[in-house]
Amino acid sequence: MFKKFAIALSGFVAVVLLLGAVKVAQIKEMSAQDHSHPPAAVATVEAQAVQWHPTLSAIGTLAPVEGVTISADADGTIVRIAADSGTAVKAGDLLVELDTSVEVAQLKAAQARANLAAINLTRAKELWSQQATSKSEYDAAEATSRQAQADVAALEAQIAKKHVRAPFDGRVGIRLVNLGQYISKGRALLPLQKLDPIYANFNVPQRQLPDLAIGQTVRVSIDAFPQPFEGKINAINSEVDAATRNVSVQATLANPNEQLRAGMFARVEVQLPQSQNLVVVPATAISYASYGNSVFVVEKVKGQDGKEFLGVRQQFVQLGATRGDLIAVTGIKAGDQIVSTGVFKLRNGMPVQVNNIAQPTHDAHPKPANT
Repeated sequence: MFKKFAIALSGFVAVVLLLGAVKVAQIKEMSAQDHSHPPAAVATVEAQAVQWHPTLSAIGTLAPVEGVTISADADGTIVRIAADSGTAVKAGDLLVELDTSVEVAQLKAAQARANLAAINLTRAKELWSQQATSKSEYDAAEATSRQAQADVAALEAQIAKKHVRAPFDGRVGIRLVNLGQYISKGRALLPLQKLDPIYANFNVPQRQLPDLAIGQTVRVSIDAFPQPFEGKINAINSEVDAATRNVSVQATLANPNEQLRAGMFARVEVQLPQSQNLVVVPATAISYASYGNSVFVVEKVKGQDGKEFLGVRQQFVQLGATRGDLIAVTGIKAGDQIVSTGVFKLRNGMPVQVNNIAQPTHDAHPKPANT
């Protein structure tokens, strides 16, 4: 029995030792493997050196060069609307006509009296030249003639007031009255605006006043149109608003197709004359953090074993002006390969694999689809 027990125990020990040796070999093999993180797939872009003209940004409103709401100068009933809503008119064109039948009849009577007064004046002048009448009779005839002519002129002016005409070239808005409607003096009839050119009015802080000058170029962006509109500064207000400490500025924009309308919301950028040499990268390349913003520079990095591999170096930068998808930075140089996508998963010294098949757009003047 003892011999059998010894043989069984020896076999058990041999199996345990064999399994232990196999496990030790496996552990050694696993320990010998590389436990470093696999390279992260990233897209890169080259930091570019550009020359940007600094700009002043402001919020503005479009306003017509000339714009009024035409109102009535006299009471009366509307008998004709010559310019309907949306019509383009020239200066002097008839817009609205009021009833003048009474004034026309009165004018005919006044003209008849004026003709008679002119005949009487001629006779009085002949008699006075022959010393056949007194000077007072001649003076009375002359005064009567002048008074009759003044009555004719007054009635003609009254009739002209009832023919409402355009004071300047422009486009009629939506009319506010209807045919046959009786209106009183001062009643609004219709808006009239001159839309080409058009003004862009905006305000800038007083500290930026030295940077402004007549003739500077402005770029005006309107939400309704994908492309910006260019214009020139034509006026700078002579005073600063004491409440806001802002100064009002006015720019003129060409508007031949009358796309722009008064009252539109506008984003205005004033291009300053001096230029700056900057290094720019896409905004997606910035790793934002409370302790400082940084980018990851792709370069050859030495590992702990002394071998070189393609990795990233975290470089802290200072952010500057932005323009579209690009942002100016200081702390890197032009030509550096910067990670443009995937920065959130990187850390300093991490190996990377560059894959530039899919790149995000980075344009100074992006034109995204209007969604």
